[in-house]
Amino acid sequence: MATKLLVINGPNLNLLGEREPGIYGTDSLKSIESRLLELAKEFSVNAEFFQSNNEGDLVERVHQAFRDGVNFIVINPGAYTHTSIALRDAFLGTKIPFIEIHISNVYKREEFRHKSYLSDIALGVISGLGTLGYELAFKAAITEIQKTKNL
Repeated sequence: MATKLLVINGPNLNLLGEREPGIYGTDSLKSIESRLLELAKEFSVNAEFFQSNNEGDLVERVHQAFRDGVNFIVINPGAYTHTSIALRDAFLGTKIPFIEIHISNVYKREEFRHKSYLSDIALGVISGLGTLGYELAFKAAITEIQKTKNL
């Protein structure tokens, strides 16, 4: 069975490249996805991408990933990091391993951004390394999948 990685992006990430470039940089979501597709080819994994501004859609996509046999999720939950118990419960219910990423360093920002409902159940968290965080999380996910397949 082919290895499946899913990259999920939460609210407002569809505006990358246009929204607050001083915080989020100038890369678009499409350019990030293109780089990740190249990595997927290099490591012979199937990569899918999903973005929504709606919490329920994100929860449903995690559920669908479980039904589809997705091996690992890389997620930038955006503002839902700090508010979504529903997204947390989706990960707990499906037990799909995941890495949480943030383009900006959330700990250098407003106090309310310091709390994550996902970090304590994530395999890891990458924060503050810009869009490079996506590639680092993607490679880490592949490494974790390879470890479990070799057990």
